[in-house]
Amino acid sequence: MTSVLLSVTDLCAGYGPIRALRGLTFQVAERETVAIVGANGAGKTTLMRALSGIIPLSDGEASFLGRNIRGTSSHHLARAGMLHVPEGRGTLQTMSVEDNLRLAWEIRPTAVTFGEALEKAYGRFPRLRERRAQAAGNLSGGEQQMLAVARALVNRPRLLLLDEPSMGLSPRMTGEVFLSLAELRDDGVAILLVEQNVRRALQLAQRALVLSHGVFAASGPSDELSRDPAIVASYLGQSHDAPPDNKRHIANDPRR
Repeated sequence: MTSVLLSVTDLCAGYGPIRALRGLTFQVAERETVAIVGANGAGKTTLMRALSGIIPLSDGEASFLGRNIRGTSSHHLARAGMLHVPEGRGTLQTMSVEDNLRLAWEIRPTAVTFGEALEKAYGRFPRLRERRAQAAGNLSGGEQQMLAVARALVNRPRLLLLDEPSMGLSPRMTGEVFLSLAELRDDGVAILLVEQNVRRALQLAQRALVLSHGVFAASGPSDELSRDPAIVASYLGQSHDAPPDNKRHIANDPRR
């Protein structure tokens, strides 16, 4: 029987008087990839920040591996096996590429040696090997996202919280990053993915939750949602690698 890694019940969170999330309940099981999709301002990034301890829960509960994580720091969650790669890459800008990877391994060392983990990361992203001594802040946006995903490869989390991995990337670079995420998924890492490229997100995930104005408006298997006319009309036009004749856009919302 598949065990539940993350369990969330009636979660509420926000910023000051603004309640961005209003009573969310869901679970992520072991080896499962779940996508959270929705328009700007829906509360997707707020959810990831609340789960990883960056902002407090104003109400509700969240547990990882059966333990209440309310008030737990991101560092302690990463050591326990829940790693958050935030929007904007999440690398340590003044540290070298290799030192970023070493720190990710030291947070959660496993039976795999650092050398073995490093070779796997460089095998997936040869460009990082070329830039191993370069400061992360001097990498291109695409290279920084490669490094963020490589840190997850080295860390080997039980659950990866990934916020907007395709942001600012070209379609080619987006494809490379999602190939790496598929490798993590196929290796058994559970993934909770926030992604505005809905087409890519639904292709990667087994299940998806549609977040709208702080509540879930729809949920179900990804392949079913990808064929739902309402989902197609409202969200699939967001993908920046969608066919060029798709003109539908989702308006920006400052509440994100």
